[in-house]
Amino acid sequence: MGDRILHSLRSQAAKEPYALKLGLRVVDLGPGRAVIEMTPGKDVRNIFGMTHGGAIFSVIDEAFELSCNAHGTVAVALSMTITYHNPPDPGSTLRAESREVHRSRKTATYEIRVTDANGLLIASCQALAYRKKDALPFLNEG
Repeated sequence: MGDRILHSLRSQAAKEPYALKLGLRVVDLGPGRAVIEMTPGKDVRNIFGMTHGGAIFSVIDEAFELSCNAHGTVAVALSMTITYHNPPDPGSTLRAESREVHRSRKTATYEIRVTDANGLLIASCQALAYRKKDALPFLNEG
């Protein structure tokens, strides 16, 4: 069942319109963990020419979404607290690593760190997911 869940999640992520728009790529995925990369383009820069905080949040959110759903049941965000530590260099690949800290029947807690290609900490996040009883709706697709 575990491989089927991970394959289904990877498949869904590969065709998720928002992820495609931002160029989010799944690097690694397992129960309670995910690694996502993105190389921000000029189209996601803010008024100061830096990568927009929303783009950085998006790579965090994708890692969170995949890591908390990799157990095979639907999980949704309840709370996310983000700290932006350093601006990334323009064009630098960002890597978000999400790991499960605690999981109960109804909730799960995650830590997500975003680093650049040189290992500089760009942002960190503590996230809380609500775990529903429903199986992932796309498990039986292709």
